[in-house]
Amino acid sequence: MIHENPDWYAPLGAAFDAAGLPHEQWLLGDGVIDLGAVPPDGVFWSRMSASAHTRGHPDAKDLARGMLCWLESHGRRVVNGRRVLELEMSKMDQLTALRAAGFDVPRTLAVAGHAQLSPTARKLPVPFISKHNQGGKGLGVRLFESHGEFDDYLSSPGYQAPADGITLLQEYLRAAEPFITRVEVVGGEFIYAITADTARGGFELCPADACAIDQAPGPDLFALRDGFDHPITGRYTDFARDQGIEIAGFEFIETEDGRMVTYDVNTTTNYNAGIEAVAPRPALRAVAGFIGGLLASQPASAALAGQ
Repeated sequence: MIHENPDWYAPLGAAFDAAGLPHEQWLLGDGVIDLGAVPPDGVFWSRMSASAHTRGHPDAKDLARGMLCWLESHGRRVVNGRRVLELEMSKMDQLTALRAAGFDVPRTLAVAGHAQLSPTARKLPVPFISKHNQGGKGLGVRLFESHGEFDDYLSSPGYQAPADGITLLQEYLRAAEPFITRVEVVGGEFIYAITADTARGGFELCPADACAIDQAPGPDLFALRDGFDHPITGRYTDFARDQGIEIAGFEFIETEDGRMVTYDVNTTTNYNAGIEAVAPRPALRAVAGFIGGLLASQPASAALAGQ
């Protein structure tokens, strides 16, 4: 597994152990790649997160780009490969691809740098939101009730500049009910849908158990959307196939004016233990089954299994 945050690894590692699969972490907080070397045999799963810089790993994404190119140039089997990494790192890429595929997405203005933020915001009605193009964990997402409030934020000590210099200004979507829905896809199949409580969780809706230490006491923010059966799940699996996405969570909001708006594709999706315990088909088991099937098809799988 190629990533930079070991806090997210334990449940994935446990699922691989339960399935009898050998696994190891390639942590890219710092690292070295010998570009003249031949990569080892196996299956490589990229889980590089767009929020890596918030954990002190600002160079991890660029090292991951090079590593995936290296692996793919040698014909190694990479899950969520080089193209998918670019989708993870850029919400502009996500929204552009989703719109091209016919999904309803939020009206969005992408602004490079700082100087054009204030005048560009005035092209949107209030309220509106800002977010970082290279995001994750709700990074940089803020709601503004007026353009003046946004101006005050831009000149305040609390202003957070985006890691890649690009800020997204976006229409505010009013939900019919105070939750968003996240659809989990593994290996081209819909696994389950969950809801996340936006009334309590706001914009920071990380379902990983490692994120729960930062949550206020009370009921879990996440619930299984039991029996969710909607054509959008098939559209997500089609989109994932077309984009080379093999494991991901798709997030959408149902608005008070009847829209179903997709606003995020999370290719480093994490799973909530409470959801996994009650889901008819747990996602972690599906991930282990999918990765295990790929590993079994590799020429060196027998040698790996004996390590």
